[in-house]
Amino acid sequence: MKAQLITLPKISDPRGNLTFIQEGNGLPFEPKRVFWTFNVPSGASRGGHAYFRQTELIVAINGSFDVCITHPDGTVETYFLNRGDQGILLPRLTWRSMENFSTNAMGLHLSDSQFDESDYIRDFSAYKALNS
Repeated sequence: MKAQLITLPKISDPRGNLTFIQEGNGLPFEPKRVFWTFNVPSGASRGGHAYFRQTELIVAINGSFDVCITHPDGTVETYFLNRGDQGILLPRLTWRSMENFSTNAMGLHLSDSQFDESDYIRDFSAYKALNS
């Protein structure tokens, strides 16, 4: 499986929009961990790692930012997130970073695993070696 943009269910009415995420409807896994990024300083980057086992969905619930996927050969795919009803699904062994945060950007992250430091691949050379 590779990274993919997914559209989440959206209910619109004159009072505004409502989007939801639940297993089987926009989310192909049962979430075990939810966290969010916010108040990221201008020019800062988040992420810069991959996971051995974890799958993650990232949604920009306020503002915008780029999710940059770096492939083992060094090529980069950039996904611009700026809609609360769209996210990027990142399978295990996907090297990612988040960049170009707008003012007040907030990213919601849902994971199929609880936090486990041993699941992180933080060295790109080690990541490349796994995929060669």
